[in-house]
Amino acid sequence: MSNPFLSPKAHPGDGTIHLALLPPSTPRLRTLNYQYPLKLVSPAPSRAGDDLVHTVYLLTYGGGLVAGDTIDLKVDVERKTKLVLLTQGSTKLFKSLDRDLVSKQCMTVNLDPGAALCYLPDPVQPFEQSCFEQQQIYNVTIPTAEETQTGSLCVLDWVSNGRPANGENWSFFHYRSKNEVFLRQSDGKQRLLLRDSVLLDDREDDGSIAARMDDLAVFGTLIIYGPFFRRLGQFFMDEFKALPRIGGRKWDSGSDSGEEEAGPHILRRLERQRREAEDRVLWSAADVRGCVVVKLGAREVEGGRKWLRDMLTEEGSVREQFGERALLCLR
Repeated sequence: MSNPFLSPKAHPGDGTIHLALLPPSTPRLRTLNYQYPLKLVSPAPSRAGDDLVHTVYLLTYGGGLVAGDTIDLKVDVERKTKLVLLTQGSTKLFKSLDRDLVSKQCMTVNLDPGAALCYLPDPVQPFEQSCFEQQQIYNVTIPTAEETQTGSLCVLDWVSNGRPANGENWSFFHYRSKNEVFLRQSDGKQRLLLRDSVLLDDREDDGSIAARMDDLAVFGTLIIYGPFFRRLGQFFMDEFKALPRIGGRKWDSGSDSGEEEAGPHILRRLERQRREAEDRVLWSAADVRGCVVVKLGAREVEGGRKWLRDMLTEEGSVREQFGERALLCLR
């Protein structure tokens, strides 16, 4: 692995992660470097089945971003390698003295055919009067005739309401987060597959941010794409279709309509739906050009964290493909 500190010519906040496949077939972190305020930490790789999985923690000095800080991270994941990106606690966004002084974060990920990325961080935590914008760009290379699989993604982007213990409740100035997934051909041409954007600004005309969030404490987006996560995407789609609808039959209503008895999977689903109602977890799922996009919100951050952990654990793909460490931020 190269020197973790970038050259003096690099800009503050720049970082590079390059996971390579070295001969004969061994994944190694070829490059891992960064500049203040960004810090990258990589523990020893772990195994998930027969695959070696590398993990990198995305950190900031002081646990967050001061107004005006800029992070620019480039991530390259070569073919037949697996990378887990995690955080160590919520990324805090500190107060800005001026709403025009914005902290920014950009991450560009290039995925080769057969590569896989799992990015399940803690939620972003904007403090009162903070301003923040971030962008995540995922470039998935289309496989050639000799290759059979595209890259795979399971990435989470979510934000909390701040510090309720300090009386904060969506009391920041501005928050924007954009996720884009592109299919990239070998000649460099790209085709947009998905663009998802969240904008929360206290200058909107339809009331405060807190009023628009309708008592939710956390809101997020989960994006699922590629062959490694095809089963997971289908699981979310099936579970969303099975949510109770107006006029639909409720299995726990004691109905004796003569339909077949509920099996173990249905009973687990019913129990989870009861917990969703208790924790006021709201969610939806949609298939957008092969990307499954899950939107979720919860009355408490821990309720949203627990729901997502239960869903991913029940289906099992993340744990099987990346190991237990990939779910660390959802504990």
